[in-house]
Amino acid sequence: MNFFSSDELDNIADTLVDRGYIVVDIEDDFVSFLAEHALALDNFTLASIGRGGLKQEQLDVRSDRTLWLDENSEIDASYLEAMQVLQEGMNERLYMGLKYHEAHYAHYKPGAFYQKHLDAFKGRSSRKLTTVFYLNPAWKSSDGGSLLLYDEEDRLLETIVPTLGRLVIFLSDRFPHEVLASHKDRYSIAGWFRID
Repeated sequence: MNFFSSDELDNIADTLVDRGYIVVDIEDDFVSFLAEHALALDNFTLASIGRGGLKQEQLDVRSDRTLWLDENSEIDASYLEAMQVLQEGMNERLYMGLKYHEAHYAHYKPGAFYQKHLDAFKGRSSRKLTTVFYLNPAWKSSDGGSLLLYDEEDRLLETIVPTLGRLVIFLSDRFPHEVLASHKDRYSIAGWFRID
């Protein structure tokens, strides 16, 4: 599975250099299969914050449910292969030193949200590049669940509606972001390219 042509990878790299983030709409038959697959999954668990022994559920911070992608699942493996192409493309063009990509499905039930946060802290995290891929057919802004992306001075940069096939890519340590409360079931794949 390959979402990205060489020209598209060039554009992503150039835009990351210029702005630090990009929103790409992907049109591919596989996207619909991936959305159907996500809707059929039933073993999501309540998301937590923190790492290692410091992980804890905090429903006042985030109330989504997650499920890590499984490399032994053909459909999950196909998505991860597409991310491998993106990883290699960014390493070739931007010398980012990305080693691997970890990703989980996220399910936001009606009312679920995720407060403003950073995915990495400057100089203290191996997460370098965040990806969010949306799996919601016919989603409208009135359905809620939009991603708000902020700059380092906490100014709103963009409101991103989580519609099917939309991929958001941004530098993990530069952009605080939040997910507004969803008004219906919302699905995505959140991922991080790491250097460790």
